[in-house]
Order: sequence, then structure tokens, then C-alpha cells
Amino acid sequence: MANAAAFFDLDRTLISGASAYALGIEAWRQGLASNQEIGRWAVAALSFKALGDKGDAVSEDVRADFLTHIAEAPVDQLEALTSSVVPRLLARVRPESRKLITMHHDHGRDTWIVSASPQPIVDPLADDLGMSGAIGTRGEIVGGRYTGKIDGPFVYGAGKAEAIEKLASDRGYDLALSYAYSDSISDLPMMELVGHPVAVNPDSELGSIAHERGWPVVIFAKKTKQALAFSGVGLGTAAATTLAYLLGRRHGRSSTLAQMTLKRLGIGGK
Repeated sequence: MANAAAFFDLDRTLISGASAYALGIEAWRQGLASNQEIGRWAVAALSFKALGDKGDAVSEDVRADFLTHIAEAPVDQLEALTSSVVPRLLARVRPESRKLITMHHDHGRDTWIVSASPQPIVDPLADDLGMSGAIGTRGEIVGGRYTGKIDGPFVYGAGKAEAIEKLASDRGYDLALSYAYSDSISDLPMMELVGHPVAVNPDSELGSIAHERGWPVVIFAKKTKQALAFSGVGLGTAAATTLAYLLGRRHGRSSTLAQMTLKRLGIGGK
């Protein structure tokens, strides 16, 4: 069993954009949301794209609206809905994120999605990416139908850290040896929980904290699909490892460059 793990936020980290809006559009197509609601969600999506998680209030409103609209919906209807959404989300998984998942697996770490998005969305997404699993928000089910209420904690903010702590306890992960990736200040509790927090295309608040604390910052270029890793204080272990792997892969030297960097940092073993 792995003694460490890498935890990935979903929206704007593992994937580009927000999963909630893809889910909302499919809900509209299946008659679970009105034209007015999809219009409001579209405005929220533009806010999220422009401001990142500063649009948290509207982003969470979308999730709340969705939970309300699946009230009384049978479980198989949501399964049909999610089966349509997951391929679209897979198409938006960042190529750099896929490389990071592979890197962590190569070094004996489990990988997990940790997201406020519904569990039926994150489970198949993690499976298709070959990850160890996913932690998402669960909808309450009674008599084979969703009630519109949450079953358990809302996996957001401090709720993510709580979920990771429980998972680490159950699986025996050493959080001091573990990694967390996020773009948003809302995930600060998750980032502070692990020994190797990495900010990915961070919003201004998370970027400032990463700079102050010397956390690695990874920028995934939108057009060139290259990755640059840097830190205001200097390259840390996670940043150097990421940089060696991603840039090495791009130039066809992943094995040699990554191994040399890992050896220099004293973490060459699994």
C-alpha cells in the first residue's frame, strides 16, 4: 500500500474550466433545468473563467441549483446524465495534469480527485484517468431517488481537508509526504494539510500565499500546452520534480532528466 498520495482539485486544476457548468448544460438538455437557470449558470461560468474561484458564490449557487433540480429524480436518470458529461470533462483534462498523475504513480503514490462536484461525476472520471479514486459530494438517495439534500459533508474548503484526513487515516497515508494541487484560495485548508502543496494557475490570493511561503507554482500554458514551474522563493522539491518531468517529457528526455533531478533532491526511490 502507498504511504503517500497526490490530491487534485478538479475545476481549473485537473481540467480547464468548471465541471458544474458542463453538468448544468446536460441537466438543461434533459429537462432538469429551465432556460432562465441555464442563462444564469452561463453568466456564472463567464465569471468563473475570468476571475477563477473569486466567483465561488455563483459557482456554489450552480451546485445548489443542481441539487434542487435532481430532487425526485431516479438514480438511473442521473447516471445517464453523468455518462454524457464525463467524456466532455475528459476532453478538458489538461495534458500536464495527465503527466503529473503518471509521475506520481511512477513514484509509488496514489492519486485522488477531491472536489465539491457530485460523486457520480468524479468516480468515473478518476477511473478513466487511471487514478486511485475520487472524493466528491454525495446526494442523498431514498427509495432509489435523489432527495435534493447532501448525504455527508460538502467537499469544499475545510470540507476537503476533512475528507483527506479521513482518507489518510483509512489508507495509512503520511500527509507530510503527500502532495496537493489547486488553483484556488478556497483550497488553502487542503494545501496546508500536506507537506508538498503546489499552486496550479493560481488565483491572486493563492498566488500571493504561495509566493510568501515558498510553495511551488505551476503554470499550465493554455495554447502551447507547455508547463513552467517556479516559486518566488526558489524551486522546492515538488516544483523541481514537476519541472524535470514535464520539460523532460517535452524534449524527449523525461527519464534521464527526471531521474537526475530526483537523485539530486534525494527522493529517487519510491
